[in-house]
Amino acid sequence: MANFSVDRELRRAQSCERKGERDEARRIYGAILEKFPNNARARSALSALQGTAGGNGNSQPLREAKNELLALYKQGRTSDVAERAETLVAAHPSSAALWSLLGAANKDLGKLEKAALGFGKVVEIDPGQAQAHYNLGLVLAVMGRFDEAIECYQAAIRLKPDYALAFSNLGCALRDRGRIPEAIESFRQSLRIAPGDQLTRTYKLLQEAYICDWSAFGEFERISEGFGTGERSVDPFTTLAFEDNPERQARRSLVFARENFRQPPLPLPPASQRRPGRIRVGYFSGDFHDHPTLYLMAGLFREHDRSRFEIFAYSYGSVRSGRMRESVANAIEHFVDIADLPDRAAIDLVRGHELDIAIDLKGYTQLSRSRLFARRLAPLQMNYVGYPGTMSADFIDYIVADPVVIPDAERAHYSEEIIRLPNSYQPNDNCQATAQDAGARSDFGLPEHGFVFCCFNQNYKMGPREFDIWMRLLGKVKGSVLWLFRSNQWAEENLRREAQARGVHPDRLVFAEKLPHAEHLARHVHADLFVDTFNYNAHTTASDALWAGLPIVTRAGRQFSARVAASLLTAVGLPELITGSEEEYEALILDLATDRERLAAVRAKLAENRLTQPLFDTVRYTRDFESALETVFRQHMQSAG
Repeated sequence: MANFSVDRELRRAQSCERKGERDEARRIYGAILEKFPNNARARSALSALQGTAGGNGNSQPLREAKNELLALYKQGRTSDVAERAETLVAAHPSSAALWSLLGAANKDLGKLEKAALGFGKVVEIDPGQAQAHYNLGLVLAVMGRFDEAIECYQAAIRLKPDYALAFSNLGCALRDRGRIPEAIESFRQSLRIAPGDQLTRTYKLLQEAYICDWSAFGEFERISEGFGTGERSVDPFTTLAFEDNPERQARRSLVFARENFRQPPLPLPPASQRRPGRIRVGYFSGDFHDHPTLYLMAGLFREHDRSRFEIFAYSYGSVRSGRMRESVANAIEHFVDIADLPDRAAIDLVRGHELDIAIDLKGYTQLSRSRLFARRLAPLQMNYVGYPGTMSADFIDYIVADPVVIPDAERAHYSEEIIRLPNSYQPNDNCQATAQDAGARSDFGLPEHGFVFCCFNQNYKMGPREFDIWMRLLGKVKGSVLWLFRSNQWAEENLRREAQARGVHPDRLVFAEKLPHAEHLARHVHADLFVDTFNYNAHTTASDALWAGLPIVTRAGRQFSARVAASLLTAVGLPELITGSEEEYEALILDLATDRERLAAVRAKLAENRLTQPLFDTVRYTRDFESALETVFRQHMQSAG
């Protein structure tokens, strides 16, 4: 017995159980306990088998086995729980508690099909258990099976009408199915039961902003000072459009990081063991498809210097097709789809690639997997492009910025070391295709001769302050219209109602349908001036407008998201279109809208600068970015010895 291996013997015993050879399994577990009397797995398994021998599914040994499994689960030993529970449910298929533990462990491991099976069995065994329906709904929602998840949450609520969490998650599923008013009502119901649930409140406020129900802004102002900055976290992304306050945004991110990333990082190999050669850089995103982020990033991926950098892209999005995805996959040496991998498997895979720098392109935006970074994927980890603000997380070492988006006066509100690129932080692609045929204004419902103010930002970025100004401008510029992005029918109805309330005919709002990117770029020719939103500026939409030759007027705020358009205008050589207050913003827009010669001069300057200034010089941007990566990597290697 000198070569006695506990793990091997446990596997042998479990194999015997699966084959129905329970006496042999009992013998093996007993042999393990003779040598290692404190082995919890063997003791739990033997107790369960003894319960089986007695034929009592509610026996004391089985209860002990369940308790021990629960203890293991609370210790975070989910793999052990899943393995042991799978064996036990074979012997006790009518035990709802065992199936529930099996479902919970597999959910934590990212094995969603097995998790759904486990929770589904609980529902079959005990259909009157509200928690079981709720748990199954959680897994189905993660799998994207929203209609089934909705049914599960509704079943849970029927059984337990005061189930606040079920109402909240029902709201999320309804939101993801595009049923926004129903989602808002579900969030409101959750808050009637649990008014202190700040996370649910952020969900409600953001969906209200998506449909331009601006009561959300008033509600946010009343609670903003302590909202998400105490001990209870909120999703930091959801608050960016509601206020321009970098101190509070940083605090929200800090509380969120502390609450959601509690597992300690896994140790990395010592720097001395890392291989020499090209710097290995990994980009992580769920948006490797026809998405605004990829429209910005495509040029950088194309121009990366392969002699100095080895590039990896890790995709975890559900969309796995499209022209942009194919283009980038062809431009990158290693395109790796990790969408179906549970977190630990993804971490192990990535660590096997020995990255030097891991770059999070999502941050705290929707469907992020920043939790992978919390376990440490590479010696250096960065927040870049996707999330316009600090993550306040100790596992993010750098944020990529520029002197405009993070000025010295606001430096204290960013936990990361700042990589300040010499021009704009935002990459752009100078090979974007624009459709040759832009059609006529009438094709888009625009007047042939009236002035067209344009804002293609997402509806949630608009608030009553911008809209008040835009309506005053429509009142002062005869025959003008405001061209907005069509997001959903409820936003359109609310905006028309808001215009009417300000004395502007609703027909002076024109809504643009979603188009393929090349056609979207082409239609900008029909607008005269892009007017920006405040707390959350135009990002990709600003780059689109400038690339298409459409000038932008912005008001520079304090936080990162409120200074992006100013960064882009500086890099394209048009700082005169940056204003510092709402009054200056309104005055400049009115002046440009009523002085055709001045506007024509601005448009001519943009046309000249577009291909001569740094903003759309993709090669120059890439070299600057690569230089920054080399600098921080060199500093890291020197500090590591």
